[in-house]
Amino acid sequence: VCHQMEASDTENLIQEDGVPPVLPNYGGMNEAKEGTINGQMEEFLGPQAEYDEEEEERKYYRRKRFGVIKNVVAASVGGMIVYSVYMGLLQMQLILHYDITYREVKYSNLGLQDIDQKMLMGINVTPIIGLLYTPILIRFLGTKWMMFLASGIYALFVSTNYWERYYTLVPSAVAIGVAIVPLWASLGNYITRMAQQYYEFVNYKDEHVQEQKKLPKGACQTYIIVFQCIFYSFFFLSLVFAEFPLRLFLHDSLQNYNHTLYNVKHCGAEIRGLIPGFNSTVLITLPRSMMLIKVESILMAFAFISMIIFLVLCGPAYRPTEEIDLRSIGWGNIFQLPFKHLRDYRLRLLCPFFIYSGFESVFAISGFALSYGVCVLGLKQLWLLVVCYGLSGSVFSLLSLVLLRLPRWVTLIGGAAVHFVLIIALMCWSPGPRQPAYLAPMLIFIVLWGLGSALNKTGLSIILGMLYEDKERLDFVFTIYHWWQAIAIFVIYLWSTLPMRAKLAILLVTLLVSCYCYAVMERRLANKMPFRLPRIPRPRHKVSAPSPRSLPLSPVRWGRLVVEENHNRDYLDASPDELAVAV
Repeated sequence: VCHQMEASDTENLIQEDGVPPVLPNYGGMNEAKEGTINGQMEEFLGPQAEYDEEEEERKYYRRKRFGVIKNVVAASVGGMIVYSVYMGLLQMQLILHYDITYREVKYSNLGLQDIDQKMLMGINVTPIIGLLYTPILIRFLGTKWMMFLASGIYALFVSTNYWERYYTLVPSAVAIGVAIVPLWASLGNYITRMAQQYYEFVNYKDEHVQEQKKLPKGACQTYIIVFQCIFYSFFFLSLVFAEFPLRLFLHDSLQNYNHTLYNVKHCGAEIRGLIPGFNSTVLITLPRSMMLIKVESILMAFAFISMIIFLVLCGPAYRPTEEIDLRSIGWGNIFQLPFKHLRDYRLRLLCPFFIYSGFESVFAISGFALSYGVCVLGLKQLWLLVVCYGLSGSVFSLLSLVLLRLPRWVTLIGGAAVHFVLIIALMCWSPGPRQPAYLAPMLIFIVLWGLGSALNKTGLSIILGMLYEDKERLDFVFTIYHWWQAIAIFVIYLWSTLPMRAKLAILLVTLLVSCYCYAVMERRLANKMPFRLPRIPRPRHKVSAPSPRSLPLSPVRWGRLVVEENHNRDYLDASPDELAVAV
């Protein structure tokens, strides 16, 4: 009825006026709407007055540089925590297991000393074959995940101490031996790679960086020096924190030097072995089992923290395509790569220094600290000697920053000169036991040895980074370095029963041979003697250098970038589908 009434009214209007009614202009509305959409689209895709591309690019690369620094500090702190937990637990375990009363009361006829011998054998012998399996682990896992897996193995070693049995301690010790070389190879490569990335983010406008060409010679040396100094400054602190369990939980239970050194007749250069005549009871009271469980739980928590640091805070060392390309290397090549690197005379001539680096670091803890320090001052002063050594190494690692102004041989030869003088002095020094007055000379000796160790460790890593800075992957170079170190540690494990002067003579001869070989290497390089170096396949997929265009920009900025990069096309006239594809 209503429709009929409306129709009749319309007819009446037409009949009365003779003019049809004016209907709404929908076409005009559509044109206005299209104009509004085009205006919004032009605003969306047009240049923005407030957007400064150079400023955004500068901010982007500044964030990337901060990320690199964060990666270096995180890797350094993670490695420090791992070795603090490992060495602190191992030291406390060996002291407890050495005491005959603790063994008889706690574990009766379990044979803890025999278990400790096999455990040390697993830690020191297994890395000998590290040159064979380390490339495989790096091939499958990559640098970052290798560090994470190795820290997990160290956490496994801590967990096995909750239940001290042969079938828990020995397999975990073997796992530690397996992880030593891959962990150190990955850490050394990671720090050097971060230096390369930092250079790229500082010089992002250079053509060779944008096109991923080979870096100029000496381009990354400044960053390699700084980052390696930071890493070893943190790492030497692991020796300080490793003494916390002994000092805080076990120190009050230790016997004084009059008891532990009662049967000791000689110390220093005149002895054979570690401390002949050392008392087999070193504890006044046995530590409570609940207290040991609490200590192990604290160490376990820190081991998990190190795993989280490697997993969350350490960024990737390489682009995904580079990691994939490494996995594409065949089995034969991956086994041969470490040996092919030894064709380079630079690496061969540095091998004696690699061996000496393993000798001197372990001698400071097991040789000087025990045969001189504990033999003269007693077991209660062991923590102080190791803490001074760690603090000395941490502080003097920063001394290698002088390489920013001086030649690269200064730190390595300087550390060798310090150790040469100390070895000669130790060969002539045989203090008597139970002499607390020798505390000050002992501390001076250990601090100076820490100076030499810091210059040696930082010097070697810096020289390797300088020599191979143009290589994108240094995994295999650092694998050879730390494999020779592992061989040296195994030799020290075997020579424990030798006379002290024989040990010092081996150290001295190795040091002199190392300095001679290094001088030969530098002379050959000065004469521009060519060297052989295997090439690792480059990524098959080219990845452009990082750019602010890869940032998650706002739609307005994205639209502007699309118009800039595709200025030949008029996207304002394109269809919505084409525009969506372009954006």
